[in-house]
Amino acid sequence: MIGLIAYGAKRTTVAVFALLVHVFLWVPVTLVGRFLFTTSRYVTGTRLLTQESIVQMSPTSPNSKYSGDPTGQVVLIGGGFTGLAAAYVLTRQGVQVTLLERDDHLGGLAGSFEVNGERLEKFYHHWFTNDEHVMQLVKELHAEDCILYRPTRTGMYYANNFFKLSSPLDVLRFTPLNWIDRLRLGLLVLRARRVKDWQQLEARTAEEWLLELCGREVYRVVWEPLLRGKFGPFASDISAVWFWNKVKLRGGSRSKDGGEVLAYYKGGFAALAERITEAITSMGGQIQTGTAAAALVVDEGRVTGVQTGSGIIRADAVIATPALPLIADLVEPHATGDYTRSLRQIDYLANVCLVLELDRSLSSTYWLNVNDPDFPFVGVIEHTNFEPSTTYGGRHIVYLSKYLPDTADLYQMSSPEALAFSIPYLQRMFPDFRPEWILAHHFWRAQYSQPIVVRHYSDRIPSQETPIDGFYIATMAQIYPEDRGTNYAIRQGKAIGNLVAAKLSQAKQLARSF
Repeated sequence: MIGLIAYGAKRTTVAVFALLVHVFLWVPVTLVGRFLFTTSRYVTGTRLLTQESIVQMSPTSPNSKYSGDPTGQVVLIGGGFTGLAAAYVLTRQGVQVTLLERDDHLGGLAGSFEVNGERLEKFYHHWFTNDEHVMQLVKELHAEDCILYRPTRTGMYYANNFFKLSSPLDVLRFTPLNWIDRLRLGLLVLRARRVKDWQQLEARTAEEWLLELCGREVYRVVWEPLLRGKFGPFASDISAVWFWNKVKLRGGSRSKDGGEVLAYYKGGFAALAERITEAITSMGGQIQTGTAAAALVVDEGRVTGVQTGSGIIRADAVIATPALPLIADLVEPHATGDYTRSLRQIDYLANVCLVLELDRSLSSTYWLNVNDPDFPFVGVIEHTNFEPSTTYGGRHIVYLSKYLPDTADLYQMSSPEALAFSIPYLQRMFPDFRPEWILAHHFWRAQYSQPIVVRHYSDRIPSQETPIDGFYIATMAQIYPEDRGTNYAIRQGKAIGNLVAAKLSQAKQLARSF
């Protein structure tokens, strides 16, 4: 009888635990699987800019030219998705726009290169099905038929073993944690979602908060390797707000059966950038690639243009979207030392991606987090387990990603050196792998890839408006409490575009009143 009672109690405990896992663990599954990624509010200085404060766009067709008088000339510095989105909404409101991009291609961190005749992102990209801002833009461009929805498989490499982490059942089977710690991992979400105001977490680090929520063992096995893999020397300083937002926002990108579904744009993010470009130019906007902004032209405290290698482009307003240290270089001759230093107080990590074109697949997993401190990359992303290899002529695409300081040895390596360095680690992880599988490889670097979100980060974020009249900034470091990503870059670009259009319109009306 005692044995039957014990057996029944054990079955009841397992059933209750399974229920808790299904209720609470689907978000941790997503978090573990997408920890590297970025994820509808954002901070300008210490003020929240809400949707209600943003001027709404009036034209309904993305290719309809504004029929009124031009409301001004704006130069946009940077052709990532923030700059493209800003140019898009400005041209829709009758503003004459010139967008400058120093690279030969648009897209910023979503820039691309060619693989067997198809464009592919230099740095892995997808978006989530609940990323409303990019979805809305695609809708405005009448390109909904270009959105591809794909189920994905997620995993973790830990202690020389692979663990599937695509469903709550997979978490139940995650043997590096005992049953109690698996329950703690699930309850993390419930406890985190009780936090309604992110500002109450600003004084805490993610490490402190996670240790309190789920205990030392869950932190040691799951979260610490991911934090250290992504943020390196800054891992212990990362704000709890950054992590809380991951819990809050990630997890809605799922099918009815609970499996994760991600979205991709047909032809890649380059095709989406081209679609936006077509809309901008059809409405009279100009886009110049291979053109860097060398300096600002400022007269009596007001920006009047941008100096390029080909001359000066006159402007009533200028919007800069590159990383804050690059903007600091532009404003330094025209602003106080205190303001320039304020733009440099946010640290960044660089990123490298070694992209392999293989003649066969490494595994069936799309996203593999590496919880092994001896492995030099924090993620192995097999893109063709998301977008089929047939898109690239049968070639299998693998990204090896690492966030690191730009002074690190790996960041300084040449492409052949990075490949030679990486092969032994791949062979250790995938014993069947042979160098002969590699058809081609590419090594990409981004110096300002990830802003370091520390405690009281909101105090560090500069306002979109600057001490230079008519000069505005909109960068990924100002996206907060969310993390940077294409979805929020588009939101931010639209917001700054609408803000500048409204100010130009007000100035025009004021001039007419005299």
